[in-house]
Amino acid sequence: MRIVTRPDFDGIVCAVLLRDALKIRGPVKWVEPSVLQSGQVEIHKGDIIANLPYQDNCALWFDHHYTNRIYRSFRGVFRIAPSAAGLIYEYYNGHFKRDYSELVDATDKIDSADLTLDQVLYPEKYGYVVLSMTIFSGDHASELYWNKLVALLGVYDIDKVLDDPEVKQRCEAVIRQNKQYAVLLEENTRLEKNVSITDFRHLPKTPVGNRFLVYSLFPDSYVHIKIHLDEENGEMVTVNVGHSIFNSGCKVNVGLLLAEYGGGGHPGAASARFPISKSDEHITQIIDALQKNESNE
Repeated sequence: MRIVTRPDFDGIVCAVLLRDALKIRGPVKWVEPSVLQSGQVEIHKGDIIANLPYQDNCALWFDHHYTNRIYRSFRGVFRIAPSAAGLIYEYYNGHFKRDYSELVDATDKIDSADLTLDQVLYPEKYGYVVLSMTIFSGDHASELYWNKLVALLGVYDIDKVLDDPEVKQRCEAVIRQNKQYAVLLEENTRLEKNVSITDFRHLPKTPVGNRFLVYSLFPDSYVHIKIHLDEENGEMVTVNVGHSIFNSGCKVNVGLLLAEYGGGGHPGAASARFPISKSDEHITQIIDALQKNESNE
């Protein structure tokens, strides 16, 4: 029995809860959604999938992404919710050895982008927020760190976790990185009809940083699109689209929009990847749909 989940804060907490409730001791299988959907990962009978699209052979499935809904019977829970971890916490209520309510509440807020401007600008003041920023999807060299976080959060409260030397070092690095990221965002972002467009394709390495920061830097934007070369395949382009968390003017369900290009996600945040040869055409169409700002539901 394996836990199969994605490397983000929600995925980390899903793994914490599943390991506790089901007494699983094996390593977590960390998988990106696009890699799973393309058939590059074999799902074994008995695997538990969380925060990822449903796959045959799994014994249990927990997910909350709008575009991952299925219409067949399965064991587990699918529901549109702030986080997949919250669904697991509800499903196994009474089976945990400790109280995870604070951790799950923080995960709900972080994964659903229910953050204040102060939390976005000064994440170092908020333990769970800054911890979540130390986890980068695509950075599979950090798998040992992700597993370490699962172990720590399963035993200790947030203050004790933040006192761990490696965690502290990574949090300090994130704060420095966010300052550099703000500069790169301003240099590589343009505003077109309330759509902020960040294009990192010309950079040799895609910058990483606070994903909510752009909404504070471009307050007139109601939706943001980030374009960059795919970290795992340089012949592919990835786009990430998100509604502003401070300007609620976007009417487009971006999960549905990007599902048209092989991606998906939530109504307010989604991603897709496609070949470079198709990127200019697809990106133009996506930006046009966002600028028209018409409901697609």
